[in-house]
Amino acid sequence: MTPRTEKRLNKFISDSGFCSRREADRLVEQNRVTINNQIPELGTKVQPEDIVKVDGKPIMAVREDKKDRIYIAYHKPIGITCTTEHRVKENIIDAVGHPERVFPIGRLDKPSEGLIFLTSDGDIVNKILRAENAHDKEYLVTVDKPITQDFIQKMAQGVPILDTVTQPCTVTQQSRFVFTIILTQGLNRQIRRMTEYLGYRVTRLIRNRIMNVTLGKLKPNEWRDLTPTEMAEINQAVSGSSKVAAPKSHLKKQPKKRAFTAKERSNPRKNRNFYKKG
Repeated sequence: MTPRTEKRLNKFISDSGFCSRREADRLVEQNRVTINNQIPELGTKVQPEDIVKVDGKPIMAVREDKKDRIYIAYHKPIGITCTTEHRVKENIIDAVGHPERVFPIGRLDKPSEGLIFLTSDGDIVNKILRAENAHDKEYLVTVDKPITQDFIQKMAQGVPILDTVTQPCTVTQQSRFVFTIILTQGLNRQIRRMTEYLGYRVTRLIRNRIMNVTLGKLKPNEWRDLTPTEMAEINQAVSGSSKVAAPKSHLKKQPKKRAFTAKERSNPRKNRNFYKKG
């Protein structure tokens, strides 16, 4: 029996180290990918003899030897954008400057800094992203006014943002203006939205841990290879991931709410509904 050598288009692109599967799907949707000079559909299979191009440049099939895959930890500085698009100014790929082709696992907002992984292994990207709701990410957060126990309690219990309520998390006050938060979610601008809902503004946000890997002594814009021990622990942690998007049925839908004005946020006692969950 002849072994199967065809691959789904997004896997072929991600295995090449060009970008993640999710990013590859976006490129296909934007008609920036061709197979044999024809624009394909999502889910198209690539045959060994096919010529795949992105923006007119050939994408080479990658060897399957996992020993040659790259896994690095990077301290992303403020101002760097987590995209593989070289036309985006201050993109993470140019900032890292790795001699091999790598791409980020997940993202970290442009105004934020701290730990992010980059790799050439498309399979582990999908496993980690699919398993992100089960693994810790720790942040050190500075806000613009003194922290109260009420604020800590509400952040830990869950805050209504983006038509849902954030999952309970661990929040610990470090000083008058600083706290740590450990999340198992990855909602868009989650920490900033949570603090804004409670009348605070983030002035600095650093991610200092992902799963078992810490930022350690890495300075901004420095990177290092993940150690064999770190990789073994990561692979064990994501071994149960099916690489299929997790269901969102656990998210509690909230009714639409009007946005509070700056005046209402500065005078929450005059608005009894300010802290009321929708």
